[in-house]
Amino acid sequence: MSGRFITFEGIDGCGKTTQLKLLEQALTNAGIPCLCTREPGGSTLGREIRKSLLDPDYCDPPAARAELLLFLADRAQHVEKIIHPALKRGVCVISDRFTDSTLAYQGYARGLDLNELRTLNRMATDGLIPDCTIVFDLSPETSAARVLAATEEFRKADRLEAEDKTFRRKIREGFLDIAAQEPDRVTVISADGSPGSIHSRVIYTLVSLPGLETIHV
Repeated sequence: MSGRFITFEGIDGCGKTTQLKLLEQALTNAGIPCLCTREPGGSTLGREIRKSLLDPDYCDPPAARAELLLFLADRAQHVEKIIHPALKRGVCVISDRFTDSTLAYQGYARGLDLNELRTLNRMATDGLIPDCTIVFDLSPETSAARVLAATEEFRKADRLEAEDKTFRRKIREGFLDIAAQEPDRVTVISADGSPGSIHSRVIYTLVSLPGLETIHV
């Protein structure tokens, strides 16, 4: 049986990375082989593309369509070289961001045509659709506060993290709209709780997937 494909989405500061690590541990404890990856940067080529997209000191900011095409190039490489091979081996793949981020960021926030983006996403993914997508929902204000706290303590904000509250609001609205359109695939979980309580809701969502019935908190 092919592996399950799970994606985590949400605005910056929503805790996706923490939840990805907790899920990885839960899958490992259940004896389920898994691979955690991310976009952009899940492949060797993707790591170079990530610098162009996110590092404010690496190069001039890309125009909206250039930004889109860089994300799509990263995704095409990611799917062909990393995700598809793992799924064929029966590995459960969890990706920090995937196609819904393109719709939310480049579509709802940047204003590019959503139908065009869906077509380009299908081309970049060779039609691959996640078995389950979890959107970690957070207010733009809390997102900004969390990003500020993290970047002040650990690092400089990347180019997308540095966008303003209006940009964050549009992204959040985009994710919620996607979830409303595809309720069978997308589940929205509040990112305001403790990591443990959020993790419990993630597990509750995923145990209905074939092959993941044995995972637990």
